[in-house]
Amino acid sequence: MATSSQSEPRVPTNDNEDPTSKMSFFDHLGELRQRILYSVIAIAGGLCVGLYFAAEAFEILAKPMLAALRDAKLADKLIYTSPLGPIQLYITVGLYMGFVLASPIVLHQVWLFLAPGLYRHERRAVLTFLFSSVLLFLAGTAFGYFVLLPMTLKFLVSIPGPFTAMISINEYFDMTLVILLGLGLVFQLPILVFFLTLFRIVTPSFLWNNFRYAVLVIAILAAIVTPTTDILTMAIFMAPMLILYLLSIGVSAAVVRKREAATEPAGAGATAIGIVLLVAGAAAVLWAGQHFGWWRIWP
Repeated sequence: MATSSQSEPRVPTNDNEDPTSKMSFFDHLGELRQRILYSVIAIAGGLCVGLYFAAEAFEILAKPMLAALRDAKLADKLIYTSPLGPIQLYITVGLYMGFVLASPIVLHQVWLFLAPGLYRHERRAVLTFLFSSVLLFLAGTAFGYFVLLPMTLKFLVSIPGPFTAMISINEYFDMTLVILLGLGLVFQLPILVFFLTLFRIVTPSFLWNNFRYAVLVIAILAAIVTPTTDILTMAIFMAPMLILYLLSIGVSAAVVRKREAATEPAGAGATAIGIVLLVAGAAAVLWAGQHFGWWRIWP
């Protein structure tokens, strides 16, 4: 009669054991090859879908520009100055759209490759980082599309002068891409501060004591990212940046508090993501009230 120790395989009981320690180099190489192959297939499929719906995607991107032209009593039409202009535009839009559509599958493949080699607390920390990063990036692009971009375009087309607005589709897309991607990256500030605090590079007191310098840096970023020079648009851009900086101080304080309590870093990550979700929810309610007319905060 077999004993329990003979019938049951040994399972690691220590969370510090490396679950991939018995895999050879070629096993890791084969796993990496498989994940890269799946990612390439996902990107190819995303590109096909993106190219197919490129025209519809650009119509959505063009809505703020057309609305600004109508508000300025101008013809709501975009032009192209080269015979290849529309084709180049649709290919570019399709490529970006394809990468966006394939990104969840690519990130999942990266996670499947990394997760077996991570400890339990490390897996929680990585998931927290990925979820928070994607959420903040989407919040930044949404803020750019629904708030900053319409105000910027409204100001630009209202500049008086002896000329008529003839907006090129390629130049408009380039400007829109810079604003949306720039804001998506800028909204990663709490994630950056989280890791800087985790590695003891910054502290909450350091961030708070240098708040005035942060305001100066944010003002410089606003002047670079926003294509206009009016104070109102820069202030609209600076407002969420200042909120994100204050949020980052809270995230940094949470990391330090968890560290002093001798808990693992993933606990601080859970607190950080809770703060991020709270701010994102407040921003969603603010936008919904503005969009559906429940209240009016900005023009």
